[in-house]
Formats: sequence, structure tokens, C-alpha cells
Amino acid sequence: MNVLPAPSAPPHLTLLKYRADIDGLRAIAVLSVVGFHAFPDWMPGGFTGVDIFFVISGFLISGIIIGNLEKGSFSFSEFYARRIRRIFPALILVMIACYALGWVVLLPDEYKQLGKHIAAGAGFVSNLFFWQESGYFDHAAQVKPLLHLWSLGIEEQFYIVWPLSVYLIFKCRLNFFRIAIALLAISFAFSIKSSYSDLSQAFYSPAARFWELLTGSILATLALHKTSLLVQVDQGIVNLRGRAVPKRFSQNILNNLISLSGACLICGTWFLVTRDTTFPGWAVLLPVVGTNCVIFAGPHAWLNRTILSNRILVALGLISYPLYLWHWPLLSFARIIEGAAPAPEIRAMVVAASIVLAWLTYLFLEKPVRFGPSGPVKTLALLLIMSGVGVTGYVTYRQDGLEFRLLNLVKISRAAGEWEYPGNLKSFNYQGKHFLEQKSGLENTTLFIGDSNIEQYYPRIDELIKRKPGTTNSVIFSTGEGCVPIPQTTIPSYKYCADLLKTSLELALSRKDISTVVIGGLWYQYLSGEAISGEALSYYFSGDGQQYPVEMGSAGYQMALTALSKYIATLKRGHKQVMLVLNIPMGSELDPFYMVHRELNHFPDIFTIRDGGINLNDFEEKYGYIKNDLIRIANKNKIEFIDPVSFLCGNALCSSVDNDGEPLYKDGQHLRPGFVRNKATFIDVTVSNRAN
Repeated sequence: MNVLPAPSAPPHLTLLKYRADIDGLRAIAVLSVVGFHAFPDWMPGGFTGVDIFFVISGFLISGIIIGNLEKGSFSFSEFYARRIRRIFPALILVMIACYALGWVVLLPDEYKQLGKHIAAGAGFVSNLFFWQESGYFDHAAQVKPLLHLWSLGIEEQFYIVWPLSVYLIFKCRLNFFRIAIALLAISFAFSIKSSYSDLSQAFYSPAARFWELLTGSILATLALHKTSLLVQVDQGIVNLRGRAVPKRFSQNILNNLISLSGACLICGTWFLVTRDTTFPGWAVLLPVVGTNCVIFAGPHAWLNRTILSNRILVALGLISYPLYLWHWPLLSFARIIEGAAPAPEIRAMVVAASIVLAWLTYLFLEKPVRFGPSGPVKTLALLLIMSGVGVTGYVTYRQDGLEFRLLNLVKISRAAGEWEYPGNLKSFNYQGKHFLEQKSGLENTTLFIGDSNIEQYYPRIDELIKRKPGTTNSVIFSTGEGCVPIPQTTIPSYKYCADLLKTSLELALSRKDISTVVIGGLWYQYLSGEAISGEALSYYFSGDGQQYPVEMGSAGYQMALTALSKYIATLKRGHKQVMLVLNIPMGSELDPFYMVHRELNHFPDIFTIRDGGINLNDFEEKYGYIKNDLIRIANKNKIEFIDPVSFLCGNALCSSVDNDGEPLYKDGQHLRPGFVRNKATFIDVTVSNRAN
């Protein structure tokens, strides 16, 4: 493979001296990200390649800003024109390609989401949108073709505020290092705090990520001044904090050690950091410190000179940006079309196609636009095209994914993702916990405890309160998405569920108007040991500080059921009527999206409709053990239980549609609001005054 020559800089702005090893480091970063996305089991921490990019970006771009400010040659207009010529061409092409492919293969609901993400990507605020979207009911990350633009959003937000900040620091003759280190410390502290309180915030918030780019900025200043805060070289003697070191410990040896140490940190990250690691958290120090070490060691360190400056790595580094842009949409669309994770050979072909597209994009689009004749016309044209792409995405979003493309699938698409909770519920706080309530014409109140599988019944309850306020209880919902309705049992990442059941119990016992307590949730998944939306299974936390995985028949399973029985008994002693709502039928076959099959060999009409539904006998065989244990607990405590399966399933089939062909479900685990509001009458007894 021939390596393209190092790009020459446009006039006016002075750049740091080109370093081939940094292009090699770029290649390492992008290959780790691509490897993780295509084959996550091979390189579980490969997603940290993005953090390598952050440091490299902070180093290179800050070097331009600071170097030119010191020389008095910095121009804001030229700086941002360069950014536009660097970032816009490949990004525009990829977003247009995603829009075109989405037109053919995406359902209206999916295309609507893509339109929103294109608009966000064009405005470089993708990270803020994905931060808002992250949650229990959000579409899986694998089917968001532009999810990877979150990192680009953080970078560009940094470069909106950082050049002006550095300019003001220089203009006011302030101490750059002190301010930069203070900002780094504040951002890092915010990142650590958020990692253990709001993981989505820590991942997507620019305030929690800016410190990574700032490390590169500080390193760039050191490189410009040919100095180090820790090491000085004088006639072959290395003085480390004032201590003389023998001559044989040369600068080259020190640089080699620093570079190799950094490489070990980066490589270690790929295998030490996994999906279960709290990230960014403290773990993000591994790739960030490692990258800084490799860059700090300089181009003459052995690793940098022989490995990172290798012609193949440098070539991949030159196309790292378009490769990053292309690989994820192609993998995402492959998953959408397949309806599941594509076979390894398909993923390998997608990666190969991404490299080819990246190379072509670099040669015929990025390089001519970026390094060809510059001028305001080119920059303005790119701005106008990007604006047009953003507006097109926004219009697609506002027009519900242009439903006219697939009129025969509108019914299915509209069912997917429907959700009405919390509707008319009003919030109140009790002992620092958030509860929702809705008053009827009665003082008696029903308290609902559980997760989103209890929340799904809200539309029916709202309808009863509106139609029969005189015979329907007021209601309180003490629920949380993914909150296991069993004491001392939780999914580790759902920290907001902590103490929810304890506080709910205290609320129930403290209020005489709460006459009925209804407990429900996704029992079969929590108690079987299956993954929850990609999360680790639930755990029971014993009083002695031990945690036990809750898997069918395990010690943790038995402890969890015992805790549930004791919880119900406590409510009964408080003179509360308790009801247990069992699982609804669940499975991917019930998801409206499952009913739509995409086959490219039928292009351009690639959509076919297949029958949904699950076999009742298979479902009962799989989860009957758990169901029987829950019924045993209900009978032991002499409480009523409600089994939705007996209402939703026939003799042999739990259907995914009603007699009119309308989907019953919003996804594979929740009923859609329209069906619940009008037909889920089995839940009426929980709020009926006759039940008291």
C-alpha cells in the first residue's frame, strides 16, 4: 500500500511539525473503535479509542492555536475555515448516504429518528441529543446509524469555546498553565462525580469530557516550548526533580520507557475495560494518560519511530476520520437489515467496505477540499450544504419520518415506541424520593410499585378515573424503569432504584388512605438471569454485604423470593390489600418491528410482513417455574394475583396483533398505550372501590 505524502499546510496559520507517529496513533485509535464495534468480544475496551482521538485532537489543534497566538498570527476566521474544510466534506457525504439508504430500508419511526440525528449531527450537538435519549425505552444503540457522531459533537463544542478562551488568556497576560490545569481538574472532577451518579451525563456531557482534550492542549504547549514540567536534559545528564541520574540513563532510554509505558496503558485498556466497567470513571485515565505518554515521548522513541511510523499504520491514520465516519453506519444498517447481529463474515466485509470507502473519500473529496485552493467561496458552500442537510433531517423528523414512503407499514410503525406514562400524574416528594399521583373522586388510594411493566397500565387507569371517578381509587405510582420490585435486589447500573421499595413501604404504612398496594414487574427476566436491555442480570444484596446473582434456582433467586414474601407480609400487617401482577407475554416476536422483515434481494420493495406472536406452551415451559413460585408466594400470603397471560393469549398462541391487525405491543416487553386504555380490563380490579 502506498502512503500518501504528509499534507502540506495552507498559508498563514503555522502548524506543529508533522509527526508520522501521531498518524500511526490515529490508526491505532480508529482500529480499536472499529474492532470493538465489529467484534466486541475480541476487544471489549476498544471503544476507548475515542479517548485517544480526544487527546490527539487537543494536542494538534491547541498547538495551532497557541503557537499562532504567540506569534501574533492567529486568525479566528481562518481557524474555523480550516475546521470546516477538515470536518464538513466527509461528514456531509456520510450523512447524505445514510439518509438515502434510510429512505429505502427504514420504517417511518426509524427514519424520523434518523432525521433528528442528522439535524443534530449537522449542528454538532449529537452528544446532547443522545444524552437526552439515553434510557430504558430508547432504541438500541446498534440501530442508530449516526450514534458515533457524539464524539464529534464534543470535539467541536470544545473548539467553539477553547480558541476564544486561550485568546483571552493571552490577551490578559494570565498564566496559561494554571488556568488550563484548573479547568482540567474541574472537568475531571465533574466526570468522576457524574460517572457514579449519572453515567449518561458522564459519557455525553462536554463538561465531563473537555479535560481529555485539555491534557493534549497542555502537552502541545510543552512541545512548542521544548520543555517538560518534570524532565530537563543538560549535556547528556538527566535531572529528575533535581536528582542527578547516571549518564547511561540517556534521554532516548527515558523516552522509550515513557512511550512503551503509554502503549501498555492503551493496550491494557482494550482488555481491562469492559461493558460492565464504570466508564468514563477512573478507568478513562488509562487511555488518556497512555496517549499523552506516547505523544510526549516524541517521534524518535523506538516505538514511535518503528511501529507507529510504519507505512501501513500511517496510511490508515490519514484516513482515520472518514473510516470512523463510515464504519458505524454500515454496521448499524447491516444489523437493521438482518434484524439481529450480522454474521462475523458479514461484519468483516462491512469493515473492509468501510476502509475502501474511507480511502476513496480521502482521495477524491477530503484531500481536494482540504488541501486544494482555499477561499471563502469553498467555505461558504460547505456551510450552505451542511445547513441544507441539517434542515432536511429536521423536516424528516417533524414529518414523522415521511410516512408516505411506506403507507402499508404505517400501522406497525406507529405502534413501535408508543408510550403515555406519566400522562396526567402529578409529582410529589416523600423522604427525598419522587412519586407520581392522580386524584379521583375517592379518598381511597392504590399504590403501584414496580417498573415500567406497571407503568404500562397507566393509560387504562387514567381512563377509569376519567370515566368512573366515583368508583375508582386515586392512584400513586412508585416506579422506575428497570427497577426490580424485590427488596435488596437491583440491576447495578440502575442506581436511581436504590431504596425505592423501602421508601414505598414507609409511604404505604404512613398513609391511611393507601388501601391497596399493587406490585408488578418484568418478573421472568429479573428472576431468570437473562440480560436486561443489554445490562448485567439483577443481584440480591444480603445484609452481610454479599451480592448474589439472581438466576433461576440459585441461592440469589431463593433469597430474592424470600425478601419479596416478607415485603408482602409487612404490607399485610399494615392492613393493606396487596395484589401481585404477573408477567405479560414477552419476546422479540411480539415487537412490531419483528413483524417487518427486510430482504435486500427483494430490492427496491424490500419489506415483507410476517406473522408475530409466541407459542404459549413454549413460553410457559420456559418461565413456568418462576410463575409457580410467584403464585406460591401469593397463596402463602393470601393475596390476589393477576395473570395477564390468561387474558392476552389463546389456547396455543400469544398474538402480537388484535383482530383488526393492530399491534398489541410497543416492543417485545410492553403493551402499547392504545390497547391498554381500551382493552386491558384485567387491571381494573386494582383500582376498583369494590376491591376494598
